[in-house]
Amino acid sequence: MRTTYHPHKGKARKVHGFLKRMSSPGGRNVIKRRRRKRRKRLTPS
Repeated sequence: MRTTYHPHKGKARKVHGFLKRMSSPGGRNVIKRRRRKRRKRLTPS
């Protein structure tokens, strides 16, 4: 049996990336909130 966590950068980018966030109103709100909090990283990937 394999371990359960096998990260893939490409997949992470597709789901959590900046462009993906900007493509929907909800995602833009996420970016806006993180900018307001002065987060160093707006998106995890």
